[in-house]
Amino acid sequence: MSLIASLSLLIFFLLLSPPAMSATATDDEPPTAYELLSDYNFPPGLLPKGVVGYELDRSNGKFRAYLNGSCSFSLEGSYQLKYKSTISGYLSKDRLTGLSGVSVKVLLFWVNIVDVVRSGDDLEFSVGIASATFPLDNFYESPQCGCGLDCVNGQVRKLKLNPSVSSI
Repeated sequence: MSLIASLSLLIFFLLLSPPAMSATATDDEPPTAYELLSDYNFPPGLLPKGVVGYELDRSNGKFRAYLNGSCSFSLEGSYQLKYKSTISGYLSKDRLTGLSGVSVKVLLFWVNIVDVVRSGDDLEFSVGIASATFPLDNFYESPQCGCGLDCVNGQVRKLKLNPSVSSI
């Protein structure tokens, strides 16, 4: 898995959107953060399992998602993702910008995922100086803190990478 792929996964998790009504929510029960992502055309797997709350200012898209502590896991055994207990940024249809609280380890360095953009059936993750594009279907399942995408079998699911990796 490439550095860009790892960064993409981090951004997925950052897409925890704060409280707002969605088509799937009732008057008595606000949508989950995962349902809110769907309202903005994103898959639930951008966020890890275990979101305990969120806030969303619909006037400007500013959001905060809360985990029950920091979260980390490995993908394909060599890439590490880390989420702080609070993830924040700006959410709009097909765009997640100004992210903070999600990072990926590239070689020896931790790099922040700063933007995620949906373009058709692909998600592009940016770390500022580079970006990578992944098929949307990589993100239908939310990873779990500690073990990633396959905690039951102890296996790591490999992500598909579109051959679109670029430097800025």
